[in-house]
Amino acid sequence: MLIFASYDNILHAFARNKEVVHTYEGHKAKIHLLQPFGDHVISVDVDNVLIVWNIQSEEEYLQIDFDKATFAVSALLHPSTYLNKILLGSEQGTLQLWNIRSNKLLYSFPGWGFAVTTLEQAPAVDVVAVGLVSGHIIVHNIKFDETLMKFQQDWGPITAISFRTDGHPVMAAGSPVGHIALWDLEEKRLMCQMQDAHSTAIAGMTFVPGEPLLITNGADNALRVWIFDGPGGTGRVLRSRMGHSAPPTKIRYHGQNGEQILSAGQDGTLQSFSTVHEKFNKSLGRGSINKKKSKKKGLKLDTMALPPITAFASEVAHQSDWDGIVACHQGYITCTTWNYQKTSMGAHKLRPEEFSKHKPIDIYATAVDITSCGNFAVIGMSTGQVDVYNMQSGIHRGHYGKETAHEGAIRGVAVDGLNQLVITAGSEGLIKFWKFKMKDLVYSTELSSSPSGILLHRDSGILGIAFDDFTISVLDIETRKIVRTFSGHHGRINDMTFSPDGRWLITSSMDCSIKTWDLPSGCLIDCFLVDSAAVSLTMSPTGDFLASAHVDDLGIYLWSNRSLYSLVSLRPLPADYEPSLVTLPSTCPMQDVDVSGDEEPCDEMIEYVSPEQLGEQLVTLSLLPESRWKNLLNLDIIKKKNKPREPPKVPKSAPFFIPTLPGLIPRYIPPEEENDTQSKVVNLGMLAQKSDFCIHLEEALSTNEYKAPLDLLKSLGPSNIEVELRGLAPEGGGSMEVMLSFMRMIGMMLNKKHNFELAQAYLALFLKLHLKILSSEPKLLEEISKLSMQLEETWVHLRGLFNQSLCVLTYMKSALL
Repeated sequence: MLIFASYDNILHAFARNKEVVHTYEGHKAKIHLLQPFGDHVISVDVDNVLIVWNIQSEEEYLQIDFDKATFAVSALLHPSTYLNKILLGSEQGTLQLWNIRSNKLLYSFPGWGFAVTTLEQAPAVDVVAVGLVSGHIIVHNIKFDETLMKFQQDWGPITAISFRTDGHPVMAAGSPVGHIALWDLEEKRLMCQMQDAHSTAIAGMTFVPGEPLLITNGADNALRVWIFDGPGGTGRVLRSRMGHSAPPTKIRYHGQNGEQILSAGQDGTLQSFSTVHEKFNKSLGRGSINKKKSKKKGLKLDTMALPPITAFASEVAHQSDWDGIVACHQGYITCTTWNYQKTSMGAHKLRPEEFSKHKPIDIYATAVDITSCGNFAVIGMSTGQVDVYNMQSGIHRGHYGKETAHEGAIRGVAVDGLNQLVITAGSEGLIKFWKFKMKDLVYSTELSSSPSGILLHRDSGILGIAFDDFTISVLDIETRKIVRTFSGHHGRINDMTFSPDGRWLITSSMDCSIKTWDLPSGCLIDCFLVDSAAVSLTMSPTGDFLASAHVDDLGIYLWSNRSLYSLVSLRPLPADYEPSLVTLPSTCPMQDVDVSGDEEPCDEMIEYVSPEQLGEQLVTLSLLPESRWKNLLNLDIIKKKNKPREPPKVPKSAPFFIPTLPGLIPRYIPPEEENDTQSKVVNLGMLAQKSDFCIHLEEALSTNEYKAPLDLLKSLGPSNIEVELRGLAPEGGGSMEVMLSFMRMIGMMLNKKHNFELAQAYLALFLKLHLKILSSEPKLLEEISKLSMQLEETWVHLRGLFNQSLCVLTYMKSALL
């Protein structure tokens, strides 16, 4: 149910591999031995203090202090079927059997004169395997204190022991050099060896109970499962999980799906890590001058191994046809190609022709890029030379410049998305633009300082340049001018990465900060500190993760882009902003995190409400749907169209007894035709009462506030609006003053340039309904002429803007650019 893990002097218990459920604090020194023991767990620290903990209550059950001079605890075991008893091994070579319930020493074993490194329970009861620092393995019966058998390994101290329990009498023993020996316990001899199972010491080793499977791990950051199903009893790797055994130096996303990260490490390997699941991880291996000779010599004696990769570039186009990755190595002139599909080093070694027979010491490759089509690799050298190679054949296809492209060392090369331009940066402080095919110099610009690296965002044509004076510049390759300059780092710029849309530039520096710059606004929008400086950064092509690799850290850390799933303020940070220290991401969920500081900008953004009108000089439309105002002039046509041809008739119900006429011949009474004709003359008394709209307009004549009548009109439907406007005339129950007030309301709307389309629609309907009355009243005519001037003034301005936009659009469509 629980996994116990110690860190320094604290012991943790994990449930479900991610949740810390118990913490045990009490040790004053580093814990180096652990033993689960029923309802208890036993821990031993380097100061020789043994503590027995109650798992559930987290309390100390027992504490035993040993004297380092006489008995320094180095191994710990609970012998099978020995109730409440533990066996302790020491650096002095003696062993002790303790009852921890009664806190009594039951028996002391004299030992064999060498320090005990490991203890392991054999499948047989009372039998224990003891590993010694001398390389001896003693199979001992602790009940009778007698040695059953003895083995010796020549690889140094025994680091781990495990017994096979699937019916084969085999014991496996680990060594500090990474080899595993398999011993036959029936014949008491060495059965076989597993050379170089790990590149470092075997740290842990366990046979799966009842299965021919052995799980091993070591300090090379690898976990391997071996299966014993072949002849000779030796094992083969069934599954493995591994990372870099030395810190990664360069990481880059591979492909456009954002699921694979290529990582080059100081251990000389190139590996691919999946962001989806670890089972998709794969290692492309180590670089080698001659792969066949390297295989024969093995890892330890390999003199053909290439130095670590310093820079690489990858492209998925044509990766299934030929190599899609090119890499340059530390202090080495030859660049190597790698094949992602075959997960191995590629076929070609790319170096200038003049150095094909001898390798110079002081000349090496410094920068590399691959074209978006995957056909060509561009490589920059420390001499200033820039060469082009074909990726399919490995043939040299030319170089830039007469002899060298730059006087100083090449600090960066980049090819644009269409293979038109090659951009090179030299340490002498020049950026040069070359024609990719013709190799001619197009443009050269001098920089303010010596560049330390460049990065091109191909989609937007933006080039990021990091300088030795810790500043960053952004250059537009179309105009070939510096468009942004950022300063704020206080250490060497280690790496840069663009967001997929090219709006953000994220940089990491040796001052342990990671900063996000917003290119459109030219401002710093995010900044945080980490414990160790990030040596490399890469942003996912889908924009969901930022991956980082750090100084002296084997892992690759993923940071989530919060702007994708929550509201994040992207306002510029103030000049006196103090970045906070952020812990690196981990698989354990964050607990009790105070995010109040991060959420404050979000609250501000939520509370922000856009004003109804951005500016008084701007023509602003209302937010009403078109159905409320667009068809006001055509209401009579719509009513005619929707009017039924004849009123619906109610079917008459037949009587239960059909009436008949009196007489000898039975005859039915014919049905009487009902004459229900209702008068359609509207009673004018109903209009005698003034509407709310009329009342509001009368009040507005004295107060000059037209908001109330306008809001009322906006809330009505098209038919109701027509009824209200008809009622403004004297014969409809209104008056001349109300009509004057309505026109002043329209004038106010045109002055403010707000609800512009409503003013047009209401005025058009008003004129249609009351044109005869308006022409006969001088006061109303005067108000109408004022409205006409206002309308013309606004419309002339709008018409000019429309014509200008239409003219530009027509030119853009027809002109040959």
